[in-house]
Amino acid sequence: MAEAEDQLTVRIDERGWAWLVCGEKLIIWKIGQTAVAKFSVCKELQLPPSEFSCLADLVAISCQSSAGDVAPVQAISVMAVSREGTARYWPSLAHEGSYSDTAVDLCGNLSNFLIAFKGSGFVLSSSKNHLVRLGPDSSGKLQQRTLQQGQGVLSGIGRRVSSLFGMLATPTDVTLHSMLWDKEKDCLYTLTSSNVNKWEVDENSERQVFSWDISRILKENISDAIWGSESNYEEIKAGVNVKYLDLQLGQDGLVILAAAWHPRDTPCVAYYSLVTVEDQGSPMPDEISVEVTKYNPPFQSEELLNCQFVLPRFSGQAAYLFTEELVFACSTGTGRGAVPEEKIPFSFPGDRLLGAGCCADLPVFFSRNSGLLAVVARESASILPEDMEDSLSSSVTGAAVEATLLESSSRMETIAQEDKTTILKAAFLRFCRRDILGAQSMVDEIFPPDSDLDADAELDRTVTQVSVDLVDDYPSSDPRWAESVPDETVGFSHTSLILLHQLEDKMKAHCFFIDFLHQVGLFERLGTAQVRGIPQATRLLLCEHGEKLSAAIVLKNHHSKLPDLVNAGILIALNKKGTDIPLSLTPADVFFREVSQIDSIFECFLVEEERVLKEVHVETVEWAQIVVDLNNIIKDMLQAAGQYRQTQASRYQNADSSKKEPEYIPWTASSGVAGVRTVIVRQHEVILKAVYPQADTVLRNTLNEQLVALLDSYLDGYVSQLRSLNRLSDQERYNNLEMEYTQKRSDLLSPLLSLGQYQWAAALAEKYCDFDILVQLCEQTDNQSRLQRYMTKFADQYFSDFLFRWYMEKGKRGKLLSQPISQHEQLASFLQSHEHLSWLHEINIQDFEKAHKTLYALANTETRYFAKKKTLLSLSKLAALASDFPEDLVQEKVEEIAEQECFLLHQETLPKQLLDEKQLIPDTMPLLTAHNLINLYICDENRRANEYDFKKALDLLEYIDQEEVDIEALKCDIFCKALQRDDWSSSDGNDDPIEAAKDSIFIKILQKLIKEGISLKEYLPDVKDLLQSEELERLLAKSYFEFVLRANYEHYQELQM
Repeated sequence: MAEAEDQLTVRIDERGWAWLVCGEKLIIWKIGQTAVAKFSVCKELQLPPSEFSCLADLVAISCQSSAGDVAPVQAISVMAVSREGTARYWPSLAHEGSYSDTAVDLCGNLSNFLIAFKGSGFVLSSSKNHLVRLGPDSSGKLQQRTLQQGQGVLSGIGRRVSSLFGMLATPTDVTLHSMLWDKEKDCLYTLTSSNVNKWEVDENSERQVFSWDISRILKENISDAIWGSESNYEEIKAGVNVKYLDLQLGQDGLVILAAAWHPRDTPCVAYYSLVTVEDQGSPMPDEISVEVTKYNPPFQSEELLNCQFVLPRFSGQAAYLFTEELVFACSTGTGRGAVPEEKIPFSFPGDRLLGAGCCADLPVFFSRNSGLLAVVARESASILPEDMEDSLSSSVTGAAVEATLLESSSRMETIAQEDKTTILKAAFLRFCRRDILGAQSMVDEIFPPDSDLDADAELDRTVTQVSVDLVDDYPSSDPRWAESVPDETVGFSHTSLILLHQLEDKMKAHCFFIDFLHQVGLFERLGTAQVRGIPQATRLLLCEHGEKLSAAIVLKNHHSKLPDLVNAGILIALNKKGTDIPLSLTPADVFFREVSQIDSIFECFLVEEERVLKEVHVETVEWAQIVVDLNNIIKDMLQAAGQYRQTQASRYQNADSSKKEPEYIPWTASSGVAGVRTVIVRQHEVILKAVYPQADTVLRNTLNEQLVALLDSYLDGYVSQLRSLNRLSDQERYNNLEMEYTQKRSDLLSPLLSLGQYQWAAALAEKYCDFDILVQLCEQTDNQSRLQRYMTKFADQYFSDFLFRWYMEKGKRGKLLSQPISQHEQLASFLQSHEHLSWLHEINIQDFEKAHKTLYALANTETRYFAKKKTLLSLSKLAALASDFPEDLVQEKVEEIAEQECFLLHQETLPKQLLDEKQLIPDTMPLLTAHNLINLYICDENRRANEYDFKKALDLLEYIDQEEVDIEALKCDIFCKALQRDDWSSSDGNDDPIEAAKDSIFIKILQKLIKEGISLKEYLPDVKDLLQSEELERLLAKSYFEFVLRANYEHYQELQM
């Protein structure tokens, strides 16, 4: 078609269109086999006349339909611009003869790029960064408008000020190297020799958002990446030259292709680098990624640095640099994993690359000799087992996921409607063939990295389904399964004929699947899935599948050794589920196929065990052997699962440790009738109650060892469950589960103590920190050295406190207070919250000062028992006297105690007759208040009360708080009660009132007050208050009583004057 001297250029559009410019001809064709291509395979258009060769970069197509790559030809418009600026516009590709020409004002510069954007608009650029917007009006005539640079949010301010914000006025000496359109955000980017510019564009206007000055920042980053390790880097940096060549939009931001060289390097080479900058607005972000590629050709001249690159949007970090002579595959350096760097030469005679682009997320190049070429990862040997790889490949190929390039543009729409489970399986297959980029591309297509929470929930369901399909896969290549494999099964078919090999292959595939999820970035996005009716972290469900595969392999090994027992359990399991067994298959074939349900065998084993124990005579060998065999199977399966969980934990680790996950209940800790926990508890009972009493010493040792292994798995499940809970946010649930765990642990370990199996009980109790069992063990064996060892071993878990509390609860206070010197510090710390015992320890270690303080504090806080308070005060006084306190301080403390003892003396000297009347026992009676004591001393039940009792009542007034009780009123009551103790009827008006009252209790009280030097005038209540008291109404009926009372008041008060 073209002569050798003709300049040919090609461009490939991501929508599946390609065009070739040859002289004054433009050839446009659809590269996908769609309905459009069937009617219009190719169009030839006539370019506008020009003195210069036209370029494919100056041709653009616009689609006026929302159908995208399947739009009809009528909806495709085309524009081509000559280097001088003559624009030719075809409103419809279907009518190649209908077009219009318009001269575009480029200020005397040559055009270099043309791009189409939304609707039927176009943007034309000149080599000197002059941008013009073009588009047809309602009449079809092209209109043009220059994009004003610097007219964004900071327009109108000076160049110096605007430079502070990364927005500079347009220099006149810049060169535009690249222009691209982001259709998702409706924005335009340009790359010049010094800036990256961005415009937001709508139907009728455009606004410049920012203009990053990249000349200094990127140059420093690129120089540092290439020469930063050199000792004379500071000197080198000053002579580095950088040229910016191309701009593309990647998943992690804008990617700039730059070439750097240093003239003094020997030899001088051009270092091609890919610089990734995320668009975070203005100013330019500080975080910049520089990936120095291994494409470093000799530097010849700046004009010959004409490399470009293509960057498929959804292929992760893969980038493809190209010149006329080669394609260089490399990485942007920002994604996961590493893409092998490789050079693909086009050096055959007459061959060269004419252009490139992306289509169906594949890099596509046009070679002069070969035409369209797509660069894909080289097919390599799969990491899967050979038979599995063949079967998997055939099953996925049946889904037609792996489309050829010619089908790709139409297939992308179809794939979006297909089952994502199948597509994920196909991506996994690509991963296993080491096509990382292809796998990543497929994954990003169905699960975009920026998808919402609903999409992530779908991701969990899809990943879970693929994993289940993997472990439950049908061995379709086994001829015996030919008629049993469901027609709709599309998945990972295994071709091993031996069951054990099938299980091992499934394990390999499962591990590869987990690696695949990590590699393509899905694992870190996993959330939760429903497991046994409750939510569980999907990552842990995946781990469960690996654990069950390990358990299934162990069970299959036992199947070879104990076929009768295992087959019996398998038949029971299949019958319970109502599973039909094809004539060509064995029950084992059917059962071991569904690995996800492998735990259903446990309960079925117990059913078989129960049958044998009932039907077989006790004295036969078979009677106990089934229990031993069954213990071994269950034990080995659970241990294999636990070992896998522990050794492979890092494979399933959550990268974000702060991410909250649901409570984790391992399948080995499932509850319910058929749950593993229930199975172990039932087996625990069978061993200890049915078999152990009949067993000899050898059999008992075997049973003990097996039982301990089963209990180990049982308790480990609780520990895993507790660790999954946040003790702060899930406190109630944590406490309830911990209480359940503690009770179950005690129930299961206590029988070992009862049977005297101290070694086994200690082994489990130490591992799971059952301190109660450990203390009981030491007490039963009277092993104090072991007890001391536990105190040291579990010091950080407060074993000592547990032991001391256990002694207190069991009433073993003698043992509590007879701890060796090494434990005195811990005991003292424990007794701080048990002061009623701590003083005994303090006296034992002869710390009398502290003992005095403790006893005195206890006495002051004792409000219930009189005898206890009196004893505590006495002991406190003795401790003070025995202490090393200074003599004056001892005296002070003794006096403080004596003052309290003086008050207690009032209660101690209550009349015995009164105590009997009130049913108060001296040793157990409560501690009474001063008010209580006053009421007791003056109450009617104190029938033998005399002046001493009433005087004590008066003395007790000083212990009463005046703010709480009216002291004067209470004193008046005491004197009224004293007056009522005498009859006063024996006196008459002729007697001397002083002589008549001298033997009354009232007068005797006055005499005692006078004897103590108390002023009656100030102390006694006013006689009028006494006479107005209701309690004296009976006495006031006798007129002589008032006379006698007033006379004695006057007489005894005058005696003190």
